[in-house]
Amino acid sequence: MKVEFGYGKTTQVVDIPDKNLDDILLATDIEHERRGPDAVKYALLNPIGSPRLKDLAKPGQKIAIITSDISRPLPSFDVIPSILDELYEGGCDPKDIKVVFALGSHRCHTEEEKKKLVGERVYSEVECVDSDPNDCIHMGTTSRGTPVDITRSVAEADFRIGVGNIEFHYFAGYSGGAKALMPGVSTPSAIQANHSMMVDEKACAGNLNGNPIRADIEESETFCHLSFIVNPVLDEHKHIVYCVAGDVTEAHRAGCRYLDKMYRKPLKRRADIVIVSQGGAPKDANLYQTQKALDNSKYAVRDGGTIIVVGACNEGLGSAKFEEWLTTANTPDELIERVGKDFQLGGHKAAAIAMVLKHAKIVLISEMDDDFVRSIFLEPMHSAQQAFDEAYAKYGEDCSVICMPFGGATLPIPPED
Repeated sequence: MKVEFGYGKTTQVVDIPDKNLDDILLATDIEHERRGPDAVKYALLNPIGSPRLKDLAKPGQKIAIITSDISRPLPSFDVIPSILDELYEGGCDPKDIKVVFALGSHRCHTEEEKKKLVGERVYSEVECVDSDPNDCIHMGTTSRGTPVDITRSVAEADFRIGVGNIEFHYFAGYSGGAKALMPGVSTPSAIQANHSMMVDEKACAGNLNGNPIRADIEESETFCHLSFIVNPVLDEHKHIVYCVAGDVTEAHRAGCRYLDKMYRKPLKRRADIVIVSQGGAPKDANLYQTQKALDNSKYAVRDGGTIIVVGACNEGLGSAKFEEWLTTANTPDELIERVGKDFQLGGHKAAAIAMVLKHAKIVLISEMDDDFVRSIFLEPMHSAQQAFDEAYAKYGEDCSVICMPFGGATLPIPPED
């Protein structure tokens, strides 16, 4: 069978013998009842584990709506207008409402970027500000030692609404829920303390049970309570196809279950060879973005197997910190040791690649220079077919193959899980 993988603005096609192809992992075909703002409005009318927002928020309260920054795919302009309508119906005044962009460790926005994120209406009706890691209030310390330092505009609010899309997160299990608060509007030291636990084997995509990072995030929320959440689920084109609203935990878990129906893909076995792509441009413009697909593919490959990553990476690595970590390490193990002691945004993805390399060989099909690719511990090739042919020769004609054409979205679940 010929399987097509997005590669920049083109494709790479791999011809795989039918007898060797275990599966092609694609999103489950679900008939979504509502989409876009309609899904958000329905969620607000039918909250989970909570009264309606209009009945919770009270006139005169200072209200903070925490939403994602420009690095995230959430279409805030399709979500926040409905939240404002609900608050106004409850008698709340626009002057008491503030939208806070959760920067985490990312840069500040320009005013034009803020307007683009929330839309003209929201930007003109309520104050829109960035979180400020230099102006935080210390609200406590979790049992794992993470300081709960929250940006003042959120910490001093009387009522807090967390907004963020739910997707698989490669060490927090899932995004969404209390993650708007931690690391969203926290400090570098808090993020360092929380994210340094990413080396724990239970800190992995799709796992909430015993995940120390997710548990720490949700404990942080008990010091600075989110009164309500609104969490959409997006399809692979980043359009809203479902939404949950209500209690920070109950609503979040319901959203996770819906995401699972779409993208959680049980396997009958792990494969000798996994071929994975982000789906082409713009999602494979650099290795920093392509790493998400690589990380999901690790659940589909057996120990000692080979992952063939198809990603043009025409813009290179995509992050200065990511590059600094990868190019200064002598071995992958150094990266894993470093992230446990000194978590840095960007560097954490280098460590994540190193953790995959502990179990499998990684071949990268890209436009980057071969010698440079070798220097960051990956094997370079320019043809996915050639890479497959070499892996096929290595593992033999009875080898097993799994294909992931949209690897950033689909999460393989091996039989042991």
